[in-house]
Amino acid sequence: MAKKGEARERVTLKCTVCGERNYRTEKNKRNTTDRLELNKYCSRCKQTTAHKEEK
Repeated sequence: MAKKGEARERVTLKCTVCGERNYRTEKNKRNTTDRLELNKYCSRCKQTTAHKEEK
């Protein structure tokens, strides 16, 4: 969790194809209220796929 007064929080990105949790990143929860979706490389799928933030 973020400290008092800070807006950044750590989130886990999960592959939409195979479901593997590959990446951890930070986002500013004040500026980006919706869930992140980034194109990243998945080592299990061996290709670039969409990764969505999981809660």
